[in-house]
Amino acid sequence: MQLFPALFFLLGIPSGAPGAHIVQYMYGCEWDDETDEVVNGYRQIGYDGEDFMVYDQKTETWIAPVQQAVHTKQKWDKDKADLAYWKYYYTQICPDWLKKYVEFGRSSLMRKDLPSVSLLQKTPSSPLTCHTTGFYPDRADLFWKKDEEELHEDVVKGEILPNHDGSFQMSVDLDVSGLQDEDWGRYSCVFHLAGGQEVSKRLDKRDIRTNRKTNDGGFDTGLIGGVLGGIAVLAVIGCIIGFFVYKKKHPKGFRATNTCEMSSLAGEDPAVKKGSSEEQSMLKTSA
Repeated sequence: MQLFPALFFLLGIPSGAPGAHIVQYMYGCEWDDETDEVVNGYRQIGYDGEDFMVYDQKTETWIAPVQQAVHTKQKWDKDKADLAYWKYYYTQICPDWLKKYVEFGRSSLMRKDLPSVSLLQKTPSSPLTCHTTGFYPDRADLFWKKDEEELHEDVVKGEILPNHDGSFQMSVDLDVSGLQDEDWGRYSCVFHLAGGQEVSKRLDKRDIRTNRKTNDGGFDTGLIGGVLGGIAVLAVIGCIIGFFVYKKKHPKGFRATNTCEMSSLAGEDPAVKKGSSEEQSMLKTSA
């Protein structure tokens, strides 16, 4: 089940009240793309950072969290036409808008990329690093395990960091100073992506990339040559691609932009226009 929430915020300053005050609107709905069920609809109004009014979709009434909102609640509960509109909005209009947003952003919302996994070590006495890069989204976990048990001791986990291409990277270190040679094969580095996908790499000395000196006085090119060489190649390719994309999009330099290009596609959420006048009126009488 993939649950998609829609959440909208509006801010305003009510008139008729001394000083500056903040009105907050939060409304939205949740849709299950497998069952096509609208799970929940909600509309909340805040005043100066505190709850003021909450719409209850199940009972089709308003809830007043504070005494100052009771008068407005009683008034709005009598407006059956308005309550019927909000019921229709949260069961029909809001889900339709949410489905459009999901479709427009499907490439990013549904994107899942598994990473490449590398074993890195500076010297034989240094901690062994399991490094993953290129995964998306950032809802992921990385850990070491021995046999089938996750390790918590002698382990240092790094933060999830962004890459320039929008993907992410993460690493976790394991202290191998007391590790016996016969036990190396019992250890694995496991990457877990939200949704259940996993990548596991068993610990093998032959797979470790390092920049330590070799017997001939040089350096093992596994880490330095591989990483820096890869970065250099990607940088050159990125520059070439960027140049042609720029030339294609800007064949004659700058051009005027039609600010209305997106209006016909996106339209306007009727809840924004619907809620503004009546809720401003509420605040005049209740503030």
